[in-house]
Amino acid sequence: MKLCMIGTGYVGLVSGTCFADLGNNVICVDKDKKKIKHLSNANIPIYEPGLSELVLKNYKNKKLTFSTNLKKSVKDSDIIFICVGTPTKKKGSSADLSQIYNVSKEISSSINKFKIIITKSTVPVTTGDQIEKILSKKNSKKKFSVVSNPEFLREGEAIRDFTYPDRIVIGSNDKKSNNILKNLYGPLISKGAQYVHTTRRAAELIKYASNSFLATKITFINEIANLCEKTGINVEDISIGMGLDKRIGGRFLRAGPAYGGSCFPKDTKAIISTADKFKVNLSVIKSVIKSNKNRSNLLLDRVYEILNKKIKNKKIAFLGVTFKANTDDMRDSSSLSMIPTLSKKGAKIKYFDPTGLKDEFKKIKNVSYENSIRKSVEGSDLVIIHTEWNDFKSINFKNLIKNKKCIIYDMRNIYSANKIKTQGFKYYSVGR
Repeated sequence: MKLCMIGTGYVGLVSGTCFADLGNNVICVDKDKKKIKHLSNANIPIYEPGLSELVLKNYKNKKLTFSTNLKKSVKDSDIIFICVGTPTKKKGSSADLSQIYNVSKEISSSINKFKIIITKSTVPVTTGDQIEKILSKKNSKKKFSVVSNPEFLREGEAIRDFTYPDRIVIGSNDKKSNNILKNLYGPLISKGAQYVHTTRRAAELIKYASNSFLATKITFINEIANLCEKTGINVEDISIGMGLDKRIGGRFLRAGPAYGGSCFPKDTKAIISTADKFKVNLSVIKSVIKSNKNRSNLLLDRVYEILNKKIKNKKIAFLGVTFKANTDDMRDSSSLSMIPTLSKKGAKIKYFDPTGLKDEFKKIKNVSYENSIRKSVEGSDLVIIHTEWNDFKSINFKNLIKNKKCIIYDMRNIYSANKIKTQGFKYYSVGR
């Protein structure tokens, strides 16, 4: 099939590349000329394991092309995926849909035959209705169908999630588009993916409800971890005991820093904003947002406690600064609040992350990037394991740190307390 992905961010680039790998002809469109030039030279703007190789393979096979010409790309395609950003509005908590509607207006001028217009971006309920209104101003409703097809890609696992999805959700209000899309996703359905056909509004809400529930699970276990620390219980025992209940499941029951990234923070806010418009009180999700916002402060309090409130001139190393492993995404990472706060209190901070130097910390006093684990922890008074990269899971601190008074604060519970203590260091973790 001939597909057009509008937007070459995380969703558009990964989905477009994977669709091409299934044998479709895919055009990835973006107004950023510099980005398209880089992509045409196989330079990938995001960190995602395996993506670079897949882009290069399908680009060479001419199944995947890149363009800045949106009108021509739409005219040459049968199915159009809208994959532009829907960030939180600068003033407020609702989703900023300006990119969605601007793209819809451009598509409207390029409909030359029947098109399926799909929102793959995460959008609030009724967004599809608005897109339909925009398209109807210049086109007969017989010439297009607006569908919601939310993505469920985890950063760091995106290619696997696309290829072996738990479910494929299609929200369409007509049989024709549903049949075409069932055929498009046929290779994935044949491998066991559940195909869920719903109304368009239901599909829009499924995405928000899913992310809100996962955010709730993370926040819940983090609060239980707080109780475990006060009662001398290992939170990992709680996670296992709960997770074995099939009604609950063990995924997302790992205590650690606050949730972050491109989805959970903005999506929990957006669903609250949508509910408020319909005069519905989503009190549970409101509590989740409040608790998660306070999480970084609780972890900072723990740092103060570990260092006996003597922060000035302390040498602190951060291992990992992204919100989670296998991504370069810094959005809403706990490190964005922790590192500047510790710096203001006089700490001298070094950090290492496998994805390299971060612009967010360039102008912060007494904060420096080191290009290896060894250099970052050298001479440290405190080492904070902030992100669970595999690079950090088998460190022999005894060989790296000469200061035996150095303390290890493992925010991801990567190590056992006994292992670090046998290396001669004080060790703290989360919820145990």
